[in-house]
Amino acid sequence: MTDYSHRFKTLETNLVHAGAPRPNIGGAVVTPIFQSANYLMADEGAYDEVRYIRLSNSPNHFALQARLAAAEGGEAALVTASGMAAISTSILAFAGAGDHILTQKTLYGGTQNLLDDDGPRLRVAHTPIDTVNGGPSDWEAALRPETRLILVESISNPLMEVGDLEAVVAFAKRHDLITLIDNTFTSPVNFRPLEIGIDLVVHSATKYLNGHSDIVAGAVIGSKEHVDRVRHLLLHLGGSIDPNTAFLFERGMKTLALRVAKQNANAQRVAEFLDTHEDIVRVNYPGLASDPGHRIASRLFSGYGGMLSFYTGEPERAERVLSRVRIPLHAASLGGVESLVVRPARSSHLGLPPEARQKLGITDDLIRVSIGIEDTDELLADFAQALQFR
Repeated sequence: MTDYSHRFKTLETNLVHAGAPRPNIGGAVVTPIFQSANYLMADEGAYDEVRYIRLSNSPNHFALQARLAAAEGGEAALVTASGMAAISTSILAFAGAGDHILTQKTLYGGTQNLLDDDGPRLRVAHTPIDTVNGGPSDWEAALRPETRLILVESISNPLMEVGDLEAVVAFAKRHDLITLIDNTFTSPVNFRPLEIGIDLVVHSATKYLNGHSDIVAGAVIGSKEHVDRVRHLLLHLGGSIDPNTAFLFERGMKTLALRVAKQNANAQRVAEFLDTHEDIVRVNYPGLASDPGHRIASRLFSGYGGMLSFYTGEPERAERVLSRVRIPLHAASLGGVESLVVRPARSSHLGLPPEARQKLGITDDLIRVSIGIEDTDELLADFAQALQFR
């Protein structure tokens, strides 16, 4: 019988080997692509044991999910068709009609749109809380008897805020709430939220986990009890991935530690350069000592990540930068080996009303940068020439 359960002592080794089928299937060094929608019936005792691709139980799913669980230090993991499938299914697995959730003030635009646009129809209410400048005494006022969940991000998109995540965990445990965190921006290389008591971790695996901008996928990791609850709903919603996507996802994870280490180093250098540039209004990056999230990030994270954002002061200047850079590509998404630049007001948060974006600080002159693995000095020279406004 094939075993997918083996784990190793270190993250780096787990990223390469954890969950690999043993014995190797047909002697293959990597997990083969099982391009089959269904499998022969056996002695199934439950519906989700039926071997069918929508139920995420092909050999490709088994191997990938075991590797994800090992990487984040969770008991179990589930892969989904997108990051939004991961986060929407996780929210709805723990909050139904008539329930209420607390959310950090600034969220990824897709998540915010889900809560704002579809939440009322599903009768799931939400209240934003300030996890950066606020604290438990403020959050108490937002609690309701029907509150079930707190949703946060390890580093917020696109302002790179780092909230008091340990306080969030303590508050949630005190009030018997589930904690759900989007860990996309840090990846398990820089931060493993389960280790501080977070209940459930989600990723847009399209980003760092895959790292090559060639798939769309998501992931959910946590205790077996919590993941099974999400899995049960996913079986009905149908947000599963195909074996070829699982294969590419697993392949990308093998180089995650190497890629993120380079992206951490590159982003630190770029952030420091931008922070001293006379025409930049402000840089958002937790690796800067002046950043409001630096203290917490330094305590919790192993690295500050490859994401940063900065204000140019004028939308026209922002557009000029986007048109002048030669190495970063002007495209949405993030976390790949190539550097990307984008205006969040025209991409990830375009679905929010302009006044809502302004209130959050997502102004038209804000540029978000996803740093890749290119040569550091060449990246710096490129940003320098693109920022020649005078």
